[in-house]
Amino acid sequence: MKMIGVGFGRSGTLSLRAALERLGAGPCLHMQELSIGAHREREAARWKRVADGEPVDWREVLGGWQSTVDWPACTRWREICAAFPDALVLLNHRDFDGFYRSCERTIWAVRQAARAGRLAPRPDGQVPPAAFRHVIERLVWQEDFQGRFPDRDWMERMYVERIAAVRREIPAARLVEWRLGHDGWAPLARALGVPVPDEPFPHLHDTAEFRERSGLAHSAT
Repeated sequence: MKMIGVGFGRSGTLSLRAALERLGAGPCLHMQELSIGAHREREAARWKRVADGEPVDWREVLGGWQSTVDWPACTRWREICAAFPDALVLLNHRDFDGFYRSCERTIWAVRQAARAGRLAPRPDGQVPPAAFRHVIERLVWQEDFQGRFPDRDWMERMYVERIAAVRREIPAARLVEWRLGHDGWAPLARALGVPVPDEPFPHLHDTAEFRERSGLAHSAT
């Protein structure tokens, strides 16, 4: 494992996945691997065990991956960082207002539409495994967000404390910070000891694209 992403999703993680793979730290595990990835059944089954509280071997759960970003791995960041003590730790973050608004318009909207039976099929025809939504419900909505996503003030306190906890607990020599909207290739390339690519930093999966690909384009939210 080369780099462990500990920041929440909706903070540039799909772009970061593409960047890390371009810099030689791939393949990189992202939430999409559980929903529409080529090995989604395997990955969703692995993480269902984690979500259900079963004891796991992290080298087995993360077998085949060289880096992680996004959920579900960021939920268990302490355990994963301890299991791979030589890996760099990537703290990706953004301003809270942008984070909350993005979650509200994407993953929260999908959850609410699905619960109300108003989520349209994905335009690409992909069908996520049944275990995928179970993993996200347990690790994102119940474990990270404690069932309190609508409580914006609580969410902000939680968000700020998560960032502070990573900074407290991870040695500075191991920590790589990356801010959405501010940073590009440089912090990642420097940490990995590779040249900065002479090309634009990836920009993937904005809110409009997420909504369209998730079946929200024609759903009331």
